[in-house]
Amino acid sequence: MSTPAPPSRSIAELRELTPARVALGRSGASVPTAALLDFTLDHARARDAVHAAFDPNALISALGGLSLGAVGVCSRAGDRKNYLRRPDLGRRLDQASVQLVAERSGTSACPLAIVIGDGLSPTAVHAHAIELMRALLARLNAAQIEIGDVVVAQGARVALGDEIGEILGARMVLMLIGERPGLSAPDSLGAYLTFAPKIGRSDAERNCVSNIHRAGLGYQDAAFKVAWLVREGLARQVTGVALKDESGDETLQRLADGPKPA
Repeated sequence: MSTPAPPSRSIAELRELTPARVALGRSGASVPTAALLDFTLDHARARDAVHAAFDPNALISALGGLSLGAVGVCSRAGDRKNYLRRPDLGRRLDQASVQLVAERSGTSACPLAIVIGDGLSPTAVHAHAIELMRALLARLNAAQIEIGDVVVAQGARVALGDEIGEILGARMVLMLIGERPGLSAPDSLGAYLTFAPKIGRSDAERNCVSNIHRAGLGYQDAAFKVAWLVREGLARQVTGVALKDESGDETLQRLADGPKPA
């Protein structure tokens, strides 16, 4: 007995499932004018996100509203043009910032330091970092995970968190940073976790939760994943390829168990 063929789907249904540019049609040898204009607009939004102004003072003030004291630092990049041309400069603090962070380091290691950096999309940081922090704080508090220092970094690449975490003596550093803008998401935020941060850590030693934005991974889901990785990373004393994200297994188990009795 032959297996019946699955029902065919229309191109319109396919386009509803993805923001990718599929089945745009054509006009002669080119795409239709509407599709070209949409592409041009999204490209402009992505470029604007890269060059958007970053306001660390606004973030520090908003973090204060969450009862988190934060300090602002800068990388060695100096300005946005240098930052884009020299990624290596965005991975190290300037000398004044090294001294500022060193003044905040305590005599005992803090479990978790958090760094919020502009990255390649300051737009994403201003749009999502505070709301993600609000959702994350509740989950970290429930897991009894103490936050040590919070740092807001300008001209930041992901690895800047390694130096900051090392100076602070943090067991783990969480870096929230604007991701490289895409044509469907100019405001995507990423969360990178590194256990035992120090200068020279590789990307293989980090975990990443990406695509945090309104049309992507929501704040609550992202906070759940990040909190799970923080908890398990601290318990197992690893991050990166040695720590597989199995947070979805807990979600499936909770759904299977059903609601807890009142």
